[in-house]
Amino acid sequence: MSAEAYLDAERGVPDVAAAFDGARAILAERFGEDADLIGALRERMWSRGRLVSRVREGKQEAGANFADYFEFDEALRALPSHRILAVFRGEKEEVLDLTLDPGEVYPDGRAPGAGDLNDYEELIAANAGIADHGRPGDRWLAETVRWAWRTRLLVHLGIDLRTRLWQRAEDEAVRVFAANVRDLLLAAPAGPRVTMGLDPGFRTGVKVAVADATGKSVATATIYPHELKRRAAGGPGTPGGAGWDESIAVLARLAAAHRVELIAIGNGTASRETDRLAAGLIKAHPELKLTKVMVSEAGASVYSASAYAARELPGMDVSLRGAVSIARRLQDPLAELVKIDPKAIGVGQYQHDVAEVKLSRSLDAVVEDCVNAVGVNVNTASVPLLARVSGVSEGLAGAIVAHRDASGPFRTRQALRDVPRLGPKAFEQCAGFLRIPGGDDPLDASSVHPEAYPVVRRILAAAGTSVPGLIGNAAVLRSLRPQEFTDGRFGLPTVSDILAELEKPGRDPRPGFSTAAFAEGVETLEDLAPGMVLEGVVTNVAAFGAFVDIGVHQDGLVHVSAMSRSFVSDPREVAKPGDVVRVKVLGVDLARKRVSLTMRLDDEASGAGGPGGAGGPGWAGRPGNRDGRSAGRDGRSRDGGAGGHNAGRGGGRGSGGGGKRPEAGGGGAMADALRRAGLVGGDDAGQRRPGR
Repeated sequence: MSAEAYLDAERGVPDVAAAFDGARAILAERFGEDADLIGALRERMWSRGRLVSRVREGKQEAGANFADYFEFDEALRALPSHRILAVFRGEKEEVLDLTLDPGEVYPDGRAPGAGDLNDYEELIAANAGIADHGRPGDRWLAETVRWAWRTRLLVHLGIDLRTRLWQRAEDEAVRVFAANVRDLLLAAPAGPRVTMGLDPGFRTGVKVAVADATGKSVATATIYPHELKRRAAGGPGTPGGAGWDESIAVLARLAAAHRVELIAIGNGTASRETDRLAAGLIKAHPELKLTKVMVSEAGASVYSASAYAARELPGMDVSLRGAVSIARRLQDPLAELVKIDPKAIGVGQYQHDVAEVKLSRSLDAVVEDCVNAVGVNVNTASVPLLARVSGVSEGLAGAIVAHRDASGPFRTRQALRDVPRLGPKAFEQCAGFLRIPGGDDPLDASSVHPEAYPVVRRILAAAGTSVPGLIGNAAVLRSLRPQEFTDGRFGLPTVSDILAELEKPGRDPRPGFSTAAFAEGVETLEDLAPGMVLEGVVTNVAAFGAFVDIGVHQDGLVHVSAMSRSFVSDPREVAKPGDVVRVKVLGVDLARKRVSLTMRLDDEASGAGGPGGAGGPGWAGRPGNRDGRSAGRDGRSRDGGAGGHNAGRGGGRGSGGGGKRPEAGGGGAMADALRRAGLVGGDDAGQRRPGR
């Protein structure tokens, strides 16, 4: 091949070498601009390639949280979202080096470097009509194809596939977070019962607030059972000190004065000690007929410091507002949690790694759907709750509350038209979701939209009864034919929905309220031992399993493989945040603060070994801050996942059952359900999953 004819010093081609370099660059550019070729290479690499992770030199100790990724590789198509986010987090923290192995295949299985083109390079060559015909330039053309693949195309495709991995993982993380938020918002409400909220603490004391049946704070106090108890002769953990008995007396006076029925205990620091205090109160005063329940306090500090809390609870100390929130979220989780930014509830999977706008948009839609599904009592709802109703902005919600405060409770839905700025369109959107129990028209307490009231009138005429006589009368309603009440505006599906609503008007889609109790004497990791069967509450669900609060300040992990005897594609099919479940302890790792659990109660406890590498298929560990903003790591082996901020723990309501053994075997855990349970960078413990 002769290149002298192309030499031109003025155009930057002074010699033969420069001419060949320019020709090589032109060919590489042509290869990269061929969309069909790039598409074929990309799909081949996606189907065959592997993500490879290696620890950076000298980062073994500092990056111990990512130890399971120090020597890791997995097929691109098989990588689950949490593992993708984990290794990207490790790379971001400069602990891991990531590369994409395209899975190149050489002729006859020969090793690279033998002069042959691999299958990717052969595809490029064939597309360009390059082959070895024995010509002087054929070898140079083959080298050009090899150079273009190594330096241009492989790099470009690597970026494309990393982006594809990230987008897939991000979408799944947002979906998991949204699903968990939905479950928390639709958790069972205790209802309008007088509730005492206890916000536990050691040094700063236990904050106490009593909320009446409407959620209004009627009394507050601060007691110091734990701090003073430590100073007493009894020492920590031994009831009987002056501060302990005095605290019980204060709680008893408040409970008697306000006829308290429920005690809501936040599940943060000192929660088990405070739970024992409540148990002492119940034992000392059985006449009060109290029931204690452990609830999630995730996001309580966010609410306490918010501007809305300052307006809602003026003059109240910030530290006491958290106790009010804890009491209210037991009465009605939905009404209270809507006051908090959903991201602060902390039940996400690597939530701090995903796009803020995408996450916020998804969570806002979930909150609005939940509020609309349950319905809102317009005469008791707060501004944040009303603002989540379709068609109601924050300003309009404020106008509704202002009109209610000035003119008294609404008696009918039509009275909403008197609210300033609530026009016909807004009324059309929101009226069906706003309920008026005990109003002038019984239909206003149902989800039947006012526009459909004429259909109800026709149904009443056909049934020959009144509204009170029809509502809830299943025998009469089921005897009617929906087809007879359709018209040009309301079709068969709408009429069928109206009949179903009249049968169970204002039906709350949330489950019935139930409580559980933590096992006596099981309060720390040291109290756990393989083989124990305990009752716990699911606090968070991720793609790899469920986190369960068993009352030891570290959520245990039930790996997806240990959730059922049958194959589980989605852990949420088996458990959701707030569910009360029975689990067996497979292993406990005190050093790494991890607990491995199984929902298959006949599984063998694995002690310090086990298929997960440290006591079973799943692990969780480490306490986090109460507002759910904590980094989390999911350190895994080949099937594991690690790294990434994960926020925390939602909806814990109590656990119990099982005996106590003094010694603990090995085991595992994560970060407060991704904050309490440890799958994060920083000082978090890892989470391991066994190879299949």
